[in-house]
Amino acid sequence: MQKNKFTVGILSVVAALALSACSSGTETPQEQMDTENMTTDTTEQDGDHMDMDHSGSGEVPEGLHDAEDPAFEVGSQVNIEADHMAGMDGAEATVVGAYDTMVYAISYTPTTGGDPVENHKWVIHEELENPDSEPLKAGDEATVSADHMTGMTGATVTIDSADETTVYVVDFMPLDGGEAVTNHKWVTEDELSVE
Repeated sequence: MQKNKFTVGILSVVAALALSACSSGTETPQEQMDTENMTTDTTEQDGDHMDMDHSGSGEVPEGLHDAEDPAFEVGSQVNIEADHMAGMDGAEATVVGAYDTMVYAISYTPTTGGDPVENHKWVIHEELENPDSEPLKAGDEATVSADHMTGMTGATVTIDSADETTVYVVDFMPLDGGEAVTNHKWVTEDELSVE
């Protein structure tokens, strides 16, 4: 039901834009495209990952190894204490993967254009292109191969923070009524808790 309302809403906005563009006769085709794209292009601000691909396939990057002694075992129920996306903070989740690695918060300009993305959480060491064995540190630059968000793959990123920890893949139902999220990458150990 929510999906149908969302689809109808988007179609209404696109139809209204198309009709207004046709009636004015003053916009060029490029200006019409730019106006239409404004309704779908979003940027990440204050932890809001509107363009993020929240669900994943469950596949993990080559070279990533299962955590030896994770605080939260695969299959356990946890509470999320992070706001990477709307409806995430406070949601109950099921752990579907736990891995020991270096995790990075990054800033970059999307390869598809648009506003810079600041402090994106998270990308792991194995999601960098040709990573060295040594971990990166704040201020270092790298190229990322992850596709968490539109325009991320191939972007040159600046490392905002780096931390060696256990990262988790989780399934959860957003508290804002959105669709179930499966195989969400990544949540760090300090972003999870149990009651």
